[in-house]
Amino acid sequence: MDSQGTCRGVTVMSIADGTIHRIRALNTVIATGGYGRAYQTCTSAHTCTGDGGGMVTRAGLPLSDLEFVQFHPTGIYGAGCLITEGCRGEGGVLRNALGERFMTRYAPSAQDLASRDVVSRAMTMEIFGGRGVGPEKDHIYLHLNHLDPAILHQRLPGISETAKIFANVDVTKEPIPVVPTVHYNMGGVPTNYKTEVTRIIDGKEVVVPGLLAAGEAAVASVHGANRLGANSLLDLVIFGRAAAMTTKAHYTPGQAQPELPKDAGESSIAMIEHLRTKSGTLETAKIRRDMQRHMQRNAAVYRTEKTLKEGCDRIDEVYESFKDVKINDKGLVWNTDLLETL
Repeated sequence: MDSQGTCRGVTVMSIADGTIHRIRALNTVIATGGYGRAYQTCTSAHTCTGDGGGMVTRAGLPLSDLEFVQFHPTGIYGAGCLITEGCRGEGGVLRNALGERFMTRYAPSAQDLASRDVVSRAMTMEIFGGRGVGPEKDHIYLHLNHLDPAILHQRLPGISETAKIFANVDVTKEPIPVVPTVHYNMGGVPTNYKTEVTRIIDGKEVVVPGLLAAGEAAVASVHGANRLGANSLLDLVIFGRAAAMTTKAHYTPGQAQPELPKDAGESSIAMIEHLRTKSGTLETAKIRRDMQRHMQRNAAVYRTEKTLKEGCDRIDEVYESFKDVKINDKGLVWNTDLLETL
């Protein structure tokens, strides 16, 4: 962002060779996905770490609706891989450590076929009530082993394979360990219907020149607090195209770009260099695990003032611990050449 509040491009580091690139552009589109990996278990790609929102925040712009996180009730414990609701549609049932089919208490009519948010909350209540399974009593069992193996082979072959690969479970003989899993983030970078990033100044919504966002990284206000499947397609297909059309409307072939300030991108490089030379005692993996564990415990499906307050305190501690971070023993290898791409 320049002094007039216009986005002039982006500074990036190539993961292929470590080179730093300063890319100037009339339009920059943030399409980095959500922040599901802030939690211990999620269905998102490993790249969904909230980087787009982080860049926007560091530029002094706001984010919106971050508390609206959709959970799928049955992700494989420890891996996050999705176990489709079709399993329960075929007769699969959820049971706690006591062997109880507990959904009869929370949704007497629909039972295991209740909506995602109802099932996720019920599972969380069972875990919080000390009736979770496993050494940490922090997940639930999904039973398919009472069904005819022929049905599982015919109708749920992919799930059977997934359970074997990621949970080492034979679904014809054993239950699948599952836990409510982050599935989609409704919050992110606020935009208008053209995907232009917006902010509030003096009570009015204004466009941030040169900056757009689309997909799970953006908030175009088409979701409620718990999105529908078709809405995520809308996020991608409709608003993805809108980003392209808006970018086209803002650009004339051969249009000259204004010169960048001489110090453009230097703050980003200084931040990376600061991390590169850190010699603390904590590995990034441990700091990440601490963050994910506290997010899963205190800011997941079931939230109260007490859990959120505790979560804020714990995350503050995690943030402070980052001051003692160390890069791996070999150090972060990168190329300090700054390349400017027009």
